[in-house]
Amino acid sequence: MAALFEGYTLCGLVPAQNLPRSGIQGVEAERDGDHVVVTDSTRSVTVYKVSDQKPLGSWSVRQGQTLTCPAVFNTKTQEYVAVSDLKVIRVWKEDDLLLDKTFRATVSSDVWRVHSVSGEEPVVLFHRGAVRLLDRLLEDPQQQVEDLLASDETIRWSTCLVAESQQMVVFTSEQKGETFLYLHRLNPSSLQKYRLERVEPGLPLLSCSASYQDKHIRLIYLYSSGQVYQSSVPLRNPGADRGAAAPSLPHSLLLRLPVGEGRLEAASAQVLDESHLAVVGVPHPSAGAGKDFLCIWNTNFQTLQAGKEMAGKIYGQLWTFSNKLFIPHGKTLSVIPYECLTSCLASALGKLKQDCKASSALVPSWNNILQGDKAPPPRTVETRKTRLSRKSQLAAPPTADQVLDVIKTAPLQEVQEAVGLLLSRSDPADLQPLAGLLASGLVSRSLAEPTFDTSSTLVQLVQSRSLSHSVCPDLVLMALERKDYFLCQLCLQFFPDIPEAVTCACLKAFISSPDDQLDRVTLEPDSVSFMEALLAKGRGQATMQNGFCPAALQGERADVPERGGATVRPGVEAHREKKSSTTPGLTCPVTLNKAVLLNEVLLTAYSDTFLLPHLKDLSSQEVVLFLQYLQFLYFHFSEDDSFQTLWVKSPSLSQILDWVCLLLDAHFTVLVMTPEVRGSLLSLHNFVKSQVRLVSELGKVQGGLQQLHRMKASQDVGQYSIEVIELF
Repeated sequence: MAALFEGYTLCGLVPAQNLPRSGIQGVEAERDGDHVVVTDSTRSVTVYKVSDQKPLGSWSVRQGQTLTCPAVFNTKTQEYVAVSDLKVIRVWKEDDLLLDKTFRATVSSDVWRVHSVSGEEPVVLFHRGAVRLLDRLLEDPQQQVEDLLASDETIRWSTCLVAESQQMVVFTSEQKGETFLYLHRLNPSSLQKYRLERVEPGLPLLSCSASYQDKHIRLIYLYSSGQVYQSSVPLRNPGADRGAAAPSLPHSLLLRLPVGEGRLEAASAQVLDESHLAVVGVPHPSAGAGKDFLCIWNTNFQTLQAGKEMAGKIYGQLWTFSNKLFIPHGKTLSVIPYECLTSCLASALGKLKQDCKASSALVPSWNNILQGDKAPPPRTVETRKTRLSRKSQLAAPPTADQVLDVIKTAPLQEVQEAVGLLLSRSDPADLQPLAGLLASGLVSRSLAEPTFDTSSTLVQLVQSRSLSHSVCPDLVLMALERKDYFLCQLCLQFFPDIPEAVTCACLKAFISSPDDQLDRVTLEPDSVSFMEALLAKGRGQATMQNGFCPAALQGERADVPERGGATVRPGVEAHREKKSSTTPGLTCPVTLNKAVLLNEVLLTAYSDTFLLPHLKDLSSQEVVLFLQYLQFLYFHFSEDDSFQTLWVKSPSLSQILDWVCLLLDAHFTVLVMTPEVRGSLLSLHNFVKSQVRLVSELGKVQGGLQQLHRMKASQDVGQYSIEVIELF
C-alpha cells in the first residue's frame, strides 16, 4: 500500500515565457534528507531546508552568464559544483558569498551533467558521451575528451547509480528516431551500449528512471501513449564494442496508464521501490479530462494506491529524495511526502473492492433493476432530505457528486448532515481530494450567501488534516472576514502552505481586534492552557535565572542619554523606578485569547524574503503592541527555557527572536521615532547585552574545563596528596 500526505510549497517559480519549462533545471539532495539544492533555468542556485521551507543560501553567476546544468553537492568535500556556459566548472563552499571569487576551471568540451552520489566522487558527463571523475578532470581541465557518440546523436537523459560498490553512469541518446542506452562503469572503465526496441513509430519517450536490483540495472521509461515499459540489463553483460552494432534491449509492458483520447505532453515517472511507481501529469482514472494528478501505482498488482490533483500547469518534472516528491506545477515547487508499504494481493483486492463499492451508486446493477425499479413509485413527491435520510437508513453513503449538489442549493442543516454522512463513510486514504472539493463548495456558497454559515462543517474538514491552503485558498480569508477566529486558528495549525501575505493578514486582524470581541471566542484548549500556565508563572516573583534579573537592568540604564543628549543621573532613574509599578516585558500586554492567536502566527512556517514586505503593512500601534508581546515571551522563555519544552503549542525561543528581528527590520525607523516603544527597545537592548555577557563568562569557564580535560592524572598519588592546578 502507498499514501500521499499533505504537501507544502518549497518556493515559487518563474516559468519561461511561451516555453514549456518550469524555470527549474533540477533539484538535488544535499547532505541529508532535509536539504536540497535547487537550480533555476538561468543564473541562480539556492539551498533550502525542506522542513522549514527556508532558503539557507543562494548564489548567482553574472549577468550574461548561464548555468547549463543543475548544481550538485559533493558530500566528500562539503562543496557545491555547477557548470556555467557549458564549459566552466565552478566549485564553492557554503560560506562563500560570491561565485566570481570561488574556484572555476574551463574544460575542453561541453558538459552535459555533473552527477553526485552520497559518499562518492562527483562524475562529469560530457555532451559527446565521455565520463570523468571530477577530481581527475580538475587536475588537468584542458585534457582531451573522447567522442563516444555519433555526430548526430544527442543525450536525452542521464543518472548515476552505485552498483556492487562501483559508480555507474546510465544515459540515453537519440539518433535518427532510434533510442540507445549506455552504461558506463568507472572502475574499471567499461561501456555497454544497447538499442531500445521501438514501441510505435514516432512515439516520443517522455521520461526514464533507473534503479539497481538483483545485480541488474532496471530501466523504467514512459511514452506519450501512457505505456510504461521496463528493461533489465545485467551488469556482467559486455554489451556492444565501440563501432559495432548495438544489440537490441528487450522490454516488457509494466503498466498502461489512462490518458483519455489524446497523448501525454508533459509527464514523468519515478521508481519509488520494487513495486511502486510515482507518475505526474497523467489523468486520474476516475477524474474528468483536463485534470493532472500525482499518482502512486502498484506495478505488481496494477492498482492505483494514491492520488493527488496538481493545480496549474504540469511541466513533466519529478524528483524524489527521502520519501518526498518534488513537483513543479503552476508557479510553485511543491513537496509531497509519501509512504510505500509492502503490499499483498489481499490488500490490493480490498482496495479495488472499496472502489467498486464507491462507484456502485453511479452504475445500476441488475438486482436494482429487477427488484427496486419494479416497485410502484411513491404518491408523494420525495424531497432531497428524505432521500438522504432513506440512504442513511439503508447504510448507503451518498456520492461526492450528490453531496456537492446538496451544497449548492440545500438548506444549512441538510448540508451539514450530508457532508457529515459522507465523511463518516469515506475511506481515510481517499479523503484528501474529497475534502478539497467539499471545502471549495462550502466556501463558494458562503461567499455568495452571507447568511450561509457552515463553520462547524469547515472545522470538521480542517481537523481531518486533509486540507491545505493551496486546495482551498479562500478559506482563511473568509474566516477572517467573518471573524471566525477558531477556524483561523485551526487553519494556522494544520495548513503547512499558508502564504506569507495571509499570515500577515491574520496577524493584523488578531492585533487590531477588540479584546472584548476575542474574549467571547472559544479557542483550542491546549493552546489556551499553555498561555494560562505562562501568565500564572509571570505573576510570580522574578528571580535571577540564565544570568538575567529584570531589576538589574535598571542599573545598566543609569548612563543612557535621554532624547536631547542629557544624561539621566542614577538618583533620578531610581526615583522613576519607584514610580513604575511594572517592569517592561514582565507583564503580558494582551489578553489571553489574543495571546493564543498570536502564538499561532509565531508557529506558522514562512520565508523571510516573502514575509518582510507584508510586515511593513502593519501600523505603528500594531507594531508596538506585537513587539511588546514578543518581548514578554522572550523575557520569560529566557528566564526558564524548560517551561516551553513542556508544551507542544509553545513557540521556541529562536522563533521569537526571528520575529523580533523581522519586525525591527521592517519598522526600524518607525520604532526609533515612537516614544512609546523606546522603553521596550532599551529593555531588549540591555537584556541582550546581559545575555552576551553571560555567554562570555561561560566561554571563560569552558576554557578552564577544557584545560582540566587535557590534563593527565598524576600516576604517583598516594593515599593523600595536594595538587595545584593553574588555569590560563
